[in-house]
Amino acid sequence: MAANLTITGILEKMTGKDKDYRYMATSDLLNELNKEGFKLDVELEGKLSNIVLQQLDDVAGDVSGLAVKCLAPLVKKIHEQQVLDMTNKLCDKLLNLKDQHRDIASIAMKTIVAEVPSLSVAQSVLVSITPRLIQGITGTGMSTEIKCECLDILCDVLHKYGNLMASDHEPLLGALLPQLSSNQATVRKKTVSCIASLASSLSDDLLAKATGEVLRLLKNRASKSEMARTNIQMSGALSRAVGYRFGPHLGDTVPVLINYCTSASENDEELREYSLQALESFLLRCPRDISSYCDEILHLTLEFLSYDPNFTDNMEEDTDDESHEEEEDDESENEYTDDEDVSWKVRRAAAKCLAGVIVSRPELLGKLYEEACPKLIDRFKEREENVKMDVFNTFISLLRQTGNVTKGQMEFDESSPRWLLKQEVPKIVRSINKQLREKSVKTKVGAFSVLKELVVVLPDCLAEHIGSLIPGFEKALCDKSSTSNLKIEALTFTRLVLASHAPPVFHPYIKAISAPVISAVGERYYKVTAEALRVCGELVRVVRPNIEGSGFDFKPYVHPIYNAIMARLANQDQDQEVKESAITCMGLVVSTFGDYLRGELPACLPVLVDRMGNEITRLTAVKAFAVIAASPLHLDLSCVLEHVISELTAFLRKANRALRQATLGTLNTLIVAYGDKIGSAACEVIVIELSTLISDFDLHMTALALELCCTLMSDSRSTPNVGLTVRNKVLPQALTLVKSSLLQGQALLALRNFFAALVYSANTSFDALLESLLSTAKPSPQAGGVAKQALFSIAQCVAVLCLAAGDKKCSSTVNMLTDILKDDSSTSSAKQHLALLCLGEIGRRKDLSSHVQIESIIIESFQSPFEEIKSAASYALGNIAVGNLQKYLPFILDKIDNQQKKQYLLLHSLKEVIVRQSVDRSDFQESSVEKILNLLFNHCESEEEGVRNVVAECLGKIALIEPQKLVPALKDRTTYPAAFTRATVVIGVKYAIVERPGKIDAILQSEISSFLMLIKDQDRHVRRAAVLALNTAAHNKPNLIKGLLPELLPLLYDQTIIKQELIRTVDLGPFKHTVDDGLELRKAAFECVDTLLDSCLDQVNPSSFIVPYLKSGLEDHYDVKMPCHLILSKLADKCPSAVLAVLDSLVDPLQKTVSFRPKQDAVKQEVDRNEDMVRSALRAIASLNRISGGDCSHKFKNLMNEIGKSQTLWDNYCSIRNE
Repeated sequence: MAANLTITGILEKMTGKDKDYRYMATSDLLNELNKEGFKLDVELEGKLSNIVLQQLDDVAGDVSGLAVKCLAPLVKKIHEQQVLDMTNKLCDKLLNLKDQHRDIASIAMKTIVAEVPSLSVAQSVLVSITPRLIQGITGTGMSTEIKCECLDILCDVLHKYGNLMASDHEPLLGALLPQLSSNQATVRKKTVSCIASLASSLSDDLLAKATGEVLRLLKNRASKSEMARTNIQMSGALSRAVGYRFGPHLGDTVPVLINYCTSASENDEELREYSLQALESFLLRCPRDISSYCDEILHLTLEFLSYDPNFTDNMEEDTDDESHEEEEDDESENEYTDDEDVSWKVRRAAAKCLAGVIVSRPELLGKLYEEACPKLIDRFKEREENVKMDVFNTFISLLRQTGNVTKGQMEFDESSPRWLLKQEVPKIVRSINKQLREKSVKTKVGAFSVLKELVVVLPDCLAEHIGSLIPGFEKALCDKSSTSNLKIEALTFTRLVLASHAPPVFHPYIKAISAPVISAVGERYYKVTAEALRVCGELVRVVRPNIEGSGFDFKPYVHPIYNAIMARLANQDQDQEVKESAITCMGLVVSTFGDYLRGELPACLPVLVDRMGNEITRLTAVKAFAVIAASPLHLDLSCVLEHVISELTAFLRKANRALRQATLGTLNTLIVAYGDKIGSAACEVIVIELSTLISDFDLHMTALALELCCTLMSDSRSTPNVGLTVRNKVLPQALTLVKSSLLQGQALLALRNFFAALVYSANTSFDALLESLLSTAKPSPQAGGVAKQALFSIAQCVAVLCLAAGDKKCSSTVNMLTDILKDDSSTSSAKQHLALLCLGEIGRRKDLSSHVQIESIIIESFQSPFEEIKSAASYALGNIAVGNLQKYLPFILDKIDNQQKKQYLLLHSLKEVIVRQSVDRSDFQESSVEKILNLLFNHCESEEEGVRNVVAECLGKIALIEPQKLVPALKDRTTYPAAFTRATVVIGVKYAIVERPGKIDAILQSEISSFLMLIKDQDRHVRRAAVLALNTAAHNKPNLIKGLLPELLPLLYDQTIIKQELIRTVDLGPFKHTVDDGLELRKAAFECVDTLLDSCLDQVNPSSFIVPYLKSGLEDHYDVKMPCHLILSKLADKCPSAVLAVLDSLVDPLQKTVSFRPKQDAVKQEVDRNEDMVRSALRAIASLNRISGGDCSHKFKNLMNEIGKSQTLWDNYCSIRNE
């Protein structure tokens, strides 16, 4: 009740005579309404609503302004009927009142529309106001102002609630379309935005009706030019509003627009401008349907890029820049002054339209370089500055697209966009240099941003042009009129150039470059200073690229650079970015010029140590000390060393992960360089701190900690105490770590080195270490058995340990291991398993042929009943053969021939041998290669898939060693009648395509098509093999397949379709089970497309792939949907326009996936799979939601609303979005 009393008091004051009272009371009301628990009784509601409406007409403007603000919270607190009363009264005011009150009524109406609390209230409001608004637009005798206000409100209503008003769409369209022919320009303009807001929720039929009407008006050549302009704008606005749904109407629209462009009268520039803007919108919104017009549009934009009817080029060349202006005025005698010349608008629209072609058509890059690139470079001389910026931006789009398409390609041939760009560089530099001499700052900033992008795409392209660019760079940094923005652009460009070219290129110009940069370090604006310091860092590297000397005299530059940076480093009150840049740069200066700064080091190093003590700068300072410690100059750090080590040791306890990581690296470098100057007590403390960092929670940190530990032990000067501390503190952690199934890569390597280092640091007995390592493999009662991966890690550590201990210890260990295998009574399979793995690891590193009959002992284990022991035995046999090929390889080959039952295991042993050889590059003897090949080719047709896979891997790896022999042999077999043979040789080729360059590449270049074309084979196994090989080639060596893609892609897309003939029903008695044999093939085909999007984007035409192929994949089986979601996310990122063009048709399959619920009795595995699937679909939806313009699809909006309503889906979606 209290609230209502307060309100009554406020209402009395609101109607008082004094305007200040009214103002204060209205302000109090606003505060009350905004309170959380505010409620009204019915009687007061009516009273309050009326008074607020009354206040809207208050003579005092500030009172009526506050009253409008009161409406927003009020609408949410009162009943529906009251809201309707208010809207009706406002409509009356709108249609009948005098001007000043009409404005405020219109604002009030928009506020109510925006704040309506629920859809049901919105529905009622729409029913009551739509007819009134239509009346305001079409009624006779309505003034232009009323029409405009009504159109404005209607535009807001449609934008927010268009799809609630389906029944009104037709009458609305009927009311709005005639307004396009109104004589009032403002009415026409507001009608365009109104129809555009309506269009996004129209049905296809009504959209066609609207478009048809606009086209009819466009084709009517008798109409005035301003009407034509409106209709052209209308067509552009429609395509922006409805996206790809406008596609079917392009066939009629585009030719009309192109015709308008070319045949408009001399002074009708806006008509041309609007036509080009509409074409740009079509290019970006309807990429699939406009492809047939791209060439025509490209020529049109190039023609209008230089469209300047009142200005001839020869005037520009004959005169100096200053005298242009007077000449122009003489030239245009027909009362045409330069202010009236709006031809620049046409040129700007042409530049933006050309950018639309570049961004949406990666496949046209080659053509764009031939036709558009020279023209763009030529237009850098544009005289209107805004247009010049757009020309620069369009050229930058071309450079970025080139970078996108050629990402990851190292070598490039004459058809590659990069090669074409390289040919244009001299011309670009000439043209840009002219721009850098201009007076305008904006022009110079634009020119530098073009150069920056050029260096990013072609890193070493400016080597010959540095000299010609220096004057422009100096002018930008030293000129009085230069702004901070220009200086930053010039410095960033310089940094990129210095980093991407060879140092000798700059040596003739160091003086010219260094002076402006050093003076920029002293600038007042922090961003300029920070960038200048970064440039200094690059400059230091360039001036003295190596310590031995490069024939360039760098001494004159040492002190100026040092002094400039020291001034910044010593100064405490400056921006963090400057502090960090100064510390990093000083680290580089000391490590590069330290031998010429001996006198300065005692002053400068303590400052760096001081920065280590400050939380904000400590990470940067730690990294700087790593650079100084690694310097080949081996500087004298005695003045700060002890302090630095104690600071760093303390950092190992900090929670900040990046700091701990950097600290471990810096300590390692310091101990390598200055170990003799660090006391053993300090080292022991480091070891104790280290030991806490070793665990499988953070393998990267573990690897760094173990590396540091090895450094500490291997330092010959370290005392026995250090070794003892390591044994007590680190060894227990290492023995726990070795049992982890996560252990791999760098951490495993570091752990192996750690065990070797422990043996070398004499105070740990080998036998005790071996014993403790082997005992880690024993199953413990709490944890159960040890993971298979862990056994491999333990075996590798045992092998390294044995080799480090010397031959005698090694052979005694081997004897012990073989005894375990001979001992039949040893029931423990884990013990035998480990023994076999250890023998394999030792045998790979050392020739074990001195141990008689070791191979027979291992082969005995092939009889074991346990699968893992069999596979460990085949692994061991293969690795022992690597240690001595002459002796053991013939033994394996002989066994493969004679022992049918053990064939699969023996082939695995052979695979171990071949894989190791293909990596280590040693050559087999001729005879053994022949023998191996015959054997492998005999097993190509094996019924067992496992055998065929091993054979294929062996063939591929031998092909890396002997390509001349193998590629032809594999090629012959692509035509064999047995499908399994054809599939096996194609998989063999897949294994032969590795990332590193090899001698096989040249041979495969010409032959690969005969393998990949098996994608047309009748047999599904062969087709899948070809798809897998294509995937590997696209990933590892895209250049091998670039030329074949136009032929291969349609065949690949064909593999993504569900083939009914591959689906069979298996009768299992009580129930039938459907088996889809094509599933694996479809999954492989989509995964291949995913890879091609990364490496060959310019060849894949996304528009033709998304519908129908990707769409059908999104409705397919679980295994196929997952890669399809990934592809969709990638396309949304790389080709957003192609995805937007068909967004509606992709919504249904995604909606089905996220709303699917497993059956009540589903097993846990099915529930988990479905959860993964939903998350994967949400990830794709999040990518789609990031595309700008996704809001023109109502279906997609509704999907987002559905997700928002389900709490679990929404939480999932939010966590994915924040990943």
